[in-house]
Amino acid sequence: MLRMLQSGLSVIAGTAEPEYGREAIHTVTDSVVADSLPVYRETTVADFEWQKPGYTNVETQTFYFVDLKQNIQGFAQVIHSNVMGVHTTAAFTFKFFPIDKPEEQIWTQTTLENFRAEGPNFYADNLSIEISGDDTYTIKSHVNDDSIVELEVKRMTPGVIFGKDGMTLYGDDKANPWGSMRHLFWPRCSVKGTIKSAAKKQSWTIDGFTMFVMAIQGMKPHHAAKSWNFLNFQSENFAAVQMEFTTPRSYATTKVNIGLITDNEKIITATINNEVVHKDPVVDEVGWPVPKEIEFKYLKDKKEEAPAEDDVVIATCSGKLDSLVERVDVMAEIPQFVKNIVSGVAGAKPYIYQFCNEFEIDVDGKQEKGISFNEVTFISE
Repeated sequence: MLRMLQSGLSVIAGTAEPEYGREAIHTVTDSVVADSLPVYRETTVADFEWQKPGYTNVETQTFYFVDLKQNIQGFAQVIHSNVMGVHTTAAFTFKFFPIDKPEEQIWTQTTLENFRAEGPNFYADNLSIEISGDDTYTIKSHVNDDSIVELEVKRMTPGVIFGKDGMTLYGDDKANPWGSMRHLFWPRCSVKGTIKSAAKKQSWTIDGFTMFVMAIQGMKPHHAAKSWNFLNFQSENFAAVQMEFTTPRSYATTKVNIGLITDNEKIITATINNEVVHKDPVVDEVGWPVPKEIEFKYLKDKKEEAPAEDDVVIATCSGKLDSLVERVDVMAEIPQFVKNIVSGVAGAKPYIYQFCNEFEIDVDGKQEKGISFNEVTFISE
């Protein structure tokens, strides 16, 4: 029983790892510098094929959408997870809310039956997510009467993958890593369609913008990162995305940040030299220092030998975090006695703070207000 419990804890949250050091993480940003690669390349349809590795991992496709005219925000996400290579599950998660009244949100998470990933497409009973051509995804979900979703997402700018393949690898040997992280994006898309809710007895016609990201986390979450910062900003003429994670001490508290900005037709900048600034943090009852304001800086990428003063701000996207959509207790579903052991042994206390607020972007002196969806995630000290 103890061995089974230890195994279960390892899967759920694990125990503390040894301090492997900086040499045991090979980041996507390192590869750009070391291998003299372009910062990014444009994505192909093949890049979005589901990886389905045979070890513990979580793979996701997430469509973040906003309708600026109706002042509504949401996301649709399919999650495909594999535990220890023996148990595979899938779920469809949907969140939808008025930006000025996030407490009126629709939130559903539905376990999927008879699911299968085929190339870049995903199917299950009463659900399909299909690509057509190289620029359009169609999402149809009737898995939950409280969130019937039919959306068409059409790419407006090139897709972006950083470095050669977007991969950050964990382990002493790059050729045989024991963990991985990968993200790739369609940063600016149009979205049209309908959403229906039986509980609210309402339907909505959506006409707005979407950011689509596909990700894989090929290891236990708390071993991969101790914290995250995420930005998805959409306005009438700009999109801005920034994704940052910081590893735990076992990988030398290494920070990895990728960011990009587009207009309605092209990539304005994609950079691996960015900075997230938490302003006026206040420790809440959970014990995490939650910022009251946040700024995402996009800096000019520089060669490794360039002096620090060569850092030049290309753009900023910032605003106050007045509207907290939800504070997600990641371990809420774990039995309390397991939760106590996990917190005591691994120091894991994962919470995701989801915000939706009006932000302002400044690109080369051009300012524009828009809607920002942010996640500030704390996992471990």
